[in-house]
Amino acid sequence: MIKIICVGKVKEKYLKDGIDDYLKRIKKYHKIELIEINDSNIEEEGKGILKYINPKDYIITLEIEGNMVNSKELANMIDTTFIKNSNIDFIIGGSDGLLPTIKNLSNYKLSFSKLTFPHQLFRIVLLEQIYRSFKILKNETYHK
Repeated sequence: MIKIICVGKVKEKYLKDGIDDYLKRIKKYHKIELIEINDSNIEEEGKGILKYINPKDYIITLEIEGNMVNSKELANMIDTTFIKNSNIDFIIGGSDGLLPTIKNLSNYKLSFSKLTFPHQLFRIVLLEQIYRSFKILKNETYHK
């Protein structure tokens, strides 16, 4: 299973629609769950995130300081990770980032850019890349 654990609720309908669309697309390939943690201070957000992390899961934290990969590399990472792990947790922190405790649990620190994105918008970007990964792994056509 893929879990996306993120801080904050999405309020805008157009963002919710985009998120729901990609969740529906991904579910054709793999089980996925989106977990929203209430916005608060970094300590409270961290406690909320930790409730959903299983130590057996492969944890990928989204961090500006993380490693950058291209879409094929992300697809291969997802594919090879599922050989040894049954769950991948992608963690998107709040506006103050992630607790060091959570960063220390991370198996892989991933960055999509040196740019800062609104957290609600970034969910769509992450979901699109996960969807693209499955299309790549299945050798199915998808726009570039």
